[in-house]
Amino acid sequence: MRPTPPVRPVRRALGPDGGAAAGSPVEGTVPGDGDAGVAKAAPGGRWRWPLAAAGLAGWLLLLGLALWGTGFGYYEVRAAPEPAEIEAHLGERPPREWLRLRAERRRLADALRRQVPRGAYVVIDQTHNRIRLLKGEAALLEASCSAGSGMVLKEGQGGRVWVFDTPRGAFRVLTKLRNPVWRKPDWAFVEEGLPIPKSAGDRLEYGVLGEYALYFGDGYMIHGTLYERLIGRPVSHGCIRVGRAALRELNQALPVGAPVYIY
Repeated sequence: MRPTPPVRPVRRALGPDGGAAAGSPVEGTVPGDGDAGVAKAAPGGRWRWPLAAAGLAGWLLLLGLALWGTGFGYYEVRAAPEPAEIEAHLGERPPREWLRLRAERRRLADALRRQVPRGAYVVIDQTHNRIRLLKGEAALLEASCSAGSGMVLKEGQGGRVWVFDTPRGAFRVLTKLRNPVWRKPDWAFVEEGLPIPKSAGDRLEYGVLGEYALYFGDGYMIHGTLYERLIGRPVSHGCIRVGRAALRELNQALPVGAPVYIY
């Protein structure tokens, strides 16, 4: 006796009245060997044409952009001409307004030049954590530094508040120290969760400020650090931290009274 072939479910499209459309297999069972008269759609076939149409539209869009462009124009921008170029264009008798502007420009340039310190001085960009040592208009050193983090520390509920910012403005080197000792303020103990000591000797900490410290007022200094890998990031409590090599050069070049500009 011949065994009955296996069966599998198939679907057929429905007609307008809800019945099976002519020529389409209905949902049910058909013999496994009787597939000769059944048209089988490939998996995902109903998505093939929409995807092909979308791909064709994408290619047409790229072709259109290649032929007609995006509508944006790009033009070369020239730098502002030098005064000599303008004078050459104006000829032998430039207008009075031009002569007045030229004289004003020279006056302002001379006034600005007179503001430059004669000796060595420091300019600190705390936004980008850069420090520059200059003499006149010549740059002697440019290096990374670390300015204040801007963090806020609070002492308990309703206690004191400290903001670790580096001040901006014009200062001067007031004191230069070799192998400085840090006298830890109250906030250092609050930050560490330790009780504030009563003895002054318990506040002293050695070897954490580097070889030199250049004090420029109100507790702020340019000094070294044990954590040189963090230099270049705003991580200090307000002082300016620099690396060992830069600190040595700054200490050697800057005398007491040297200007310190921080912005």
